[in-house]
Amino acid sequence: MIKEENKHPVNTKNLTFGQRAADKLTSFAGSWTFITMFFMVILIWTVINSYWIVFGRNWDPYPFILLNLVLSCLAAIQAPIILMSQNREAQRDRIRSEYDYKVNRKAEKGIEEVKKQLNRIEKKIR
Repeated sequence: MIKEENKHPVNTKNLTFGQRAADKLTSFAGSWTFITMFFMVILIWTVINSYWIVFGRNWDPYPFILLNLVLSCLAAIQAPIILMSQNREAQRDRIRSEYDYKVNRKAEKGIEEVKKQLNRIEKKIR
């Protein structure tokens, strides 16, 4: 019969700091909370900066070059981290698939053994 193994097919205990950080950042950066907060920051930046234009004290003139720089830097940093996390997720999926395949092979062997035993019993009954 098939024995269920207690160990999980994907080891999440021996992750490096960078791997844990990438996973946490990806889970946050892909959430509606992040999107809402990000939209609010851009909206507040634009409103405050546009309002201060009237008084001549704006820190980022109309085309908002500084805002564009911040957004570009965020995208440049965030994209590779998200890609690293996606690569790790693909690796975890591959390991899970291999584990499932091994379990299925064991189940198939067990079923074949039961089938052989049933065939032997059937032959003895006849």
